[in-house]
Amino acid sequence: MPRFQLGIDIGGTFTDLVVYDNLTNQVKIYKISTTPKEPEKAVIRAIEEIGINGKEINFINHATTIATNALLTRENLPKTALITNKGFRDILEIGRQKRAELYNLKYTRPPPLIPRKYRFCIKGRIASDGSIIEEIELNKIIKLKKKMKDENINSIAISFLNSYVNKVHEVKVKETLKDEFKYICASHEVDPNYREFERTSTTVLNAILMPIVSDYLLRLKYELEKMEINSKVYVMCSNGGLATYEYASKLPISIIESGPAAGVLACSYFSKVLGKDKIITFDMGGTTAKVGIVINGKPDIANEYEVAGKVHSGRVIKGSGYPVGIHLLI
Repeated sequence: MPRFQLGIDIGGTFTDLVVYDNLTNQVKIYKISTTPKEPEKAVIRAIEEIGINGKEINFINHATTIATNALLTRENLPKTALITNKGFRDILEIGRQKRAELYNLKYTRPPPLIPRKYRFCIKGRIASDGSIIEEIELNKIIKLKKKMKDENINSIAISFLNSYVNKVHEVKVKETLKDEFKYICASHEVDPNYREFERTSTTVLNAILMPIVSDYLLRLKYELEKMEINSKVYVMCSNGGLATYEYASKLPISIIESGPAAGVLACSYFSKVLGKDKIITFDMGGTTAKVGIVINGKPDIANEYEVAGKVHSGRVIKGSGYPVGIHLLI
């Protein structure tokens, strides 16, 4: 009978493994250095060195900062393209009228994660009520397909105006491209809400993270199967919930705050045990430090935030990072 439950947390510096024994009610904790280029190697080594039988593992809960660290360092990000409406090529740079440093005349916004030469525009327009004003220019998409292949584009973000009301144009473009590209993300799949800048930013971030998170989870799954570990593996989401391999691979923006969320969730539990109604949580990692708030046993939750932004007095400065909408996760 399976007896062990595993908790895994991959950070920028260390990988932590917690093992709970259902038979003895004992907990073992093991810490090992993270292997940044192949984080799954540290996980496997930790399981091997702690000395438990893989066949006796019945549950694995996995938290990681792989997604957020990739965006913070911006190292080795996959080459990604954006397809949007004609006239909206610069939507990522125009953004909103938010100034992170209002009186700094030399302040510059964070650079767009997709260079302008990889942001493509096509004709086609959907009205705010969902009606089609102009049909999509599919012939140009066929031409763009070859150009993107020649440029070695790895992932594609699709974001059209008002697609949260009518997704038909995004669906057509994705269908046209899916035979040539493995990673394609349409805005109606990740953030089906108005405000085109935030929706486009969220879609771009998800498209960039898809190859990173998907490839990592596939490698981890393969290594676990080699050890004859066939238990269910769940990935911690930013909202404190759990996701399957498939969900996290399709929506990697859902695990950007995976590691910190696990800590806040644990503090929420302990606040009830200790009878404390107001708790501040602090998570010091090798790459980032995170602060959370728990009021009356419930973590403070936001449905939109900025990634890789600057912080002042414990809060992210609006306009200094990349907006992420997480409405599907709440």
